[in-house]
Amino acid sequence: MKRNIVIAAVTAAALIGGGTATALATTGDDGGSARQAADTRLANDDAQDDRDDDAERASSADVTASEAIASALKHTSGTVVSAELDDEDDGGKVVWTVDVLAGDDTWHSVDVDPASGRVLGSHTDDEDDTAQVRAALKGSSVTAEEAAKAAAGKGVVTSVDLDEDGEDRAWETETRKSGGAEQDWKIDLESGKVTADRSDDQD
Repeated sequence: MKRNIVIAAVTAAALIGGGTATALATTGDDGGSARQAADTRLANDDAQDDRDDDAERASSADVTASEAIASALKHTSGTVVSAELDDEDDGGKVVWTVDVLAGDDTWHSVDVDPASGRVLGSHTDDEDDTAQVRAALKGSSVTAEEAAKAAAGKGVVTSVDLDEDGEDRAWETETRKSGGAEQDWKIDLESGKVTADRSDDQD
């Protein structure tokens, strides 16, 4: 009789111990899942914060992309290859940075105040794709300024950049709407036709 009680007690202990181990294992799994979920939420929050910051920058700029380009060209003559509304050296100060290729193949980076359109400064850059840029723009009739104006009907233009690679050469622009939604567009170098850029969707 006593032996049966002892066996029953040992069996119960084994079941309880096994249950505890299972519970601990399950808790460990849940903890990992919770951490993964938290990490995903943080990544999504960071991405949303970036979108919100970009939208805030875009909405706070009084000077449009085409106006910034025009201002840069008054300061430095040449061909504008790109213009972007961004933080200056990640220091928090928002500027239009306009890249101009001069006639002597010198690259100039011109910073334009997004509130006044005044040129804040410029410096020369070393670029290794001058020949590609010249080849892409040869025979084109649409300038960066005109591309920015064409894309402005889609939202606030935050960047214009020449895509000189491959056969699909075009101006690439990014626009943002008041809700923060962004969209990429391609502007044909000859016709100025604006089409949605689906290449990012495929990546």
